[in-house]
Amino acid sequence: MKVPQMILAELRRLTSTRMSLIALIALMAVPILYGGLYLWANRDPYGQLDQVPAALVVADTGAQLNGVERNLGEDVAQELVDDGSFDWRLATAEEADAGLDDGVYDFAIELPADFTASVASLTTGEPRTAEIVLHTSDANNYLASTIGTQAVERIQTTITEKVVAEAGLTMLDALDTIRVQLTDAATGASQLTDGLAEAGAGASQLSDGATRLADGTAALRDGAAQLADGAGQVSDGAAQVADGTAQLDAIADRIGAASAAVDSTLPQVRGDIAAKLSTAGLDQAQIDDVLAALDPVGDRLSAVDDRVQGAVAEVDRLNAGARQVSAGAASVAAGSATLSSGTATAAEGASQLRDGAAALGGGLTRLEDGAGQLRDGLADGAAQLPSYDAATRQAQADTLAAPVAIERSSLTQAQNYGAGLAPFFAALAGWIGIYALFLIVKPVSKRAVTALHSPLRITLAGWATPALLGGVQMLGLFGVLALALGFSFAHPLATLGILLLASATYATIVLALNVWLGSVGQFLGLVLMVLQLVTAGGTFPWQTLPTPLAALHHVLPMGYVVDAMRQVMYGGNADRVWLDLAVLGAWLVGAGVIAAIGVTRMTHFRTLRDLQPSVIG
Repeated sequence: MKVPQMILAELRRLTSTRMSLIALIALMAVPILYGGLYLWANRDPYGQLDQVPAALVVADTGAQLNGVERNLGEDVAQELVDDGSFDWRLATAEEADAGLDDGVYDFAIELPADFTASVASLTTGEPRTAEIVLHTSDANNYLASTIGTQAVERIQTTITEKVVAEAGLTMLDALDTIRVQLTDAATGASQLTDGLAEAGAGASQLSDGATRLADGTAALRDGAAQLADGAGQVSDGAAQVADGTAQLDAIADRIGAASAAVDSTLPQVRGDIAAKLSTAGLDQAQIDDVLAALDPVGDRLSAVDDRVQGAVAEVDRLNAGARQVSAGAASVAAGSATLSSGTATAAEGASQLRDGAAALGGGLTRLEDGAGQLRDGLADGAAQLPSYDAATRQAQADTLAAPVAIERSSLTQAQNYGAGLAPFFAALAGWIGIYALFLIVKPVSKRAVTALHSPLRITLAGWATPALLGGVQMLGLFGVLALALGFSFAHPLATLGILLLASATYATIVLALNVWLGSVGQFLGLVLMVLQLVTAGGTFPWQTLPTPLAALHHVLPMGYVVDAMRQVMYGGNADRVWLDLAVLGAWLVGAGVIAAIGVTRMTHFRTLRDLQPSVIG
């Protein structure tokens, strides 16, 4: 009997009755149903998150933020509702708790009453962290809780960017204001420097004037002392003049009395002289001549008296003036003494003023140097603060809020979540399909073992039937992935080829288990499937596995099927595919050799299991 005949004989057996045909069709559909339905259900779950019900509790009462009344809780809630990333439903805290308990909501997010106040506390002396409260119930769905955690982190990032952007803009505006004020201050310091330079020049002039004033007041002091001495002398002289005029008055009085006496006695004397001349025998003419000679004497005496009296009047006036001069000189002397004392004080003050003006000049010089340093420092400080317009400051604040952007650069990229899981579940579906087929396919024909003594042909025939049926399964699964689910393939023929090779390899492994261990080997095929389910690295990276399981990842074939599928499906590294194919080929050949050895043993020996088959197998 040849190999094709043995394959046809097995296929006729599998389709000999209606129930056998139904069983074959049902088992052939197992990998298609498993892989297709699972990947269909998980094709794009993240694209349906807007159907996930979530409660949104806004208890925020608002607060002053940057001088403006704000309510960040309401702002965030509005942004979440507008974004529509989840089916957000506004609720009270009591409604949210009841909804979580009843399964109405998968999770709830609460923005507490002090939410805005906590954010605003950043600029106070008692800053505190604002809280976003996440309410979950794993009794509803564990992954929904995980998704809720990711949503809270996203909200936290959004709020942080908003707050940092506003705070950054306020800071940049304040820095710009400081720069302007520093520029104005530098201008004022420059003006101060100029004013101090002028003040220094004035102080120099003041020092010179104070020196001259000190010299002048010293001279004035000396002159006032001399004036006081001279006034005293004038006062003494005036007093002597007053005494002299008093004596002159007495003489004038005596002269006046004498003149008055002459005037009163002159007529009598004239009559006596005339009488004596007449007695002497002079005639009247001679007497008149003599009397005429005597008359000028009286006149001259009257004139002298008049002159004396006039002189006395002048002397009286001189006396009065002398007394006034004496009194004035006394006053001048007293004033000169006072002036001398005052000018001495003034001279001392002028000397102090001169010294102070000199010190002022030195201080103004140092102050001018300091003002110059202040001007230069303010100018340097203003120059170090950049000048940007409002639009640029807004852009800087936005960049400060999100200084790092994530730019994804993927060498390969899956179409969606379902496409990302497709290599793993397709590889797993291939094993399940082969395992199911061996429930009805006889690994080795007992008649062929008895009739033929060709272990190689028997092994090949025993493998070819499930491998052929498994290939039909993989072809159907590939059609579901490509047509029904719409997954794209970078290399579709290579993908199909890997699925066919994987199914053939699985068939060889399960065949070897069945040849050597019978029903126990069939059970071990299930155990091996479970081990590969957790070690293939189809969901989480295999590096996250415990060390013993991670070691199995490098040995068992399903991990290599997953890796090869990813490379050809997403357009990855072809060099890695060759290694995967080599490992699968090694498993295919190795398991085939082991199966052939088992068949060889069966052709030469009979075991107790052959004489008394297992109830299961």
